[in-house]
Amino acid sequence: MSSKTRIIVLHMKEVVYTIAFLILAVLLGILIYFMFGPGKSQTTSAAGEGLYTPGVYRSSLTLNKNTFDVEVTVDQNNIQSIELVNLSESTTAMFPLVKPSLESLASQIVDSQSLDDLKYSTDRKYTSQLLISAIEDALKKAENHVSSPPAEQ
Repeated sequence: MSSKTRIIVLHMKEVVYTIAFLILAVLLGILIYFMFGPGKSQTTSAAGEGLYTPGVYRSSLTLNKNTFDVEVTVDQNNIQSIELVNLSESTTAMFPLVKPSLESLASQIVDSQSLDDLKYSTDRKYTSQLLISAIEDALKKAENHVSSPPAEQ
C-alpha cells in the first residue's frame, strides 16, 4: 500500500468567489420558488378578474320587526341594479319613504358606480343612510377577495 500525500493549495480569492456564488444561487432558487411555486396561479387569476365577483348579493334590514332585503346585482366591474326584495305591504305602508329613497339612490349609484357624493333630501336623510349602509354591506360581499372563493349570497 502506497499512499501519497496530496497537498491542495487554495487561494483565498477563489474561496470567497465560490461562497458568494453559492449564496447567490440559493437566493435565486428561493426567489424562483416564490415566484412560480404553489399558490401563484390562484392569485394571478383572481386579481385579473375585476372589482366584484359577478352575482346577486343581499343585505337584510329590519324596521320595527319587519325584515326586508336590499338586493345588489353586479358583474365583474359594474353595479347593474339595486332593488328591494321581500318588502311587505305593511312595511311599505308604515315606512313610505323606503321605496322612493332606494329608487333615487339606486339610479345615482348605477350611473356613477360609486357610493360617494350621493344626494338625498333632508326629509329622507335617515332612511337614505340606512339604505346606503345596506348597499355597502352587499357590495362588501360582492368584492373580489383573493383568499375566499366566490359565493352567491
